Amino acid sequence: MVMVDSCVYLDIFTRDAQWCYWSSDVLARYANVGNVIINPVIYAEISIRFDKIEELQALLSKDIFEYYAIPREAAFLAGKCFLKYRKRGGKKTTPLPDFFIGAHAAILNIPLVTRDTNRFREYFPKLEIVCP
Repeated sequence: MVMVDSCVYLDIFTRDAQWCYWSSDVLARYANVGNVIINPVIYAEISIRFDKIEELQALLSKDIFEYYAIPREAAFLAGKCFLKYRKRGGKKTTPLPDFFIGAHAAILNIPLVTRDTNRFREYFPKLEIVCP
């Protein structure tokens, strides 16, 4: 079981010239060995590439992708990490979704596949991160 960050999906959906190959390869590798977890934050972030929910759902096979709600424990941890970030002078504009994603993977004790490692490493030091 693994959680895959939104940036990896978006690399694939947009056929990003720099990252599409790595992202496609790592997602396929993990999809072949277990379930890939998607939470509401990841789902919302990747949904921006689609006009209809059915288009996105068609790509997320129920045999591979599993939708998990964010448990209270992860939401609480995300809030605490976000507060720490703000006290260190972090800007409020964009990082809260990352804290939900990192906290959820940490609470589930599963690896997180991402290219955006800095914030995850700093605020979730025990989280296993799969990155380029």
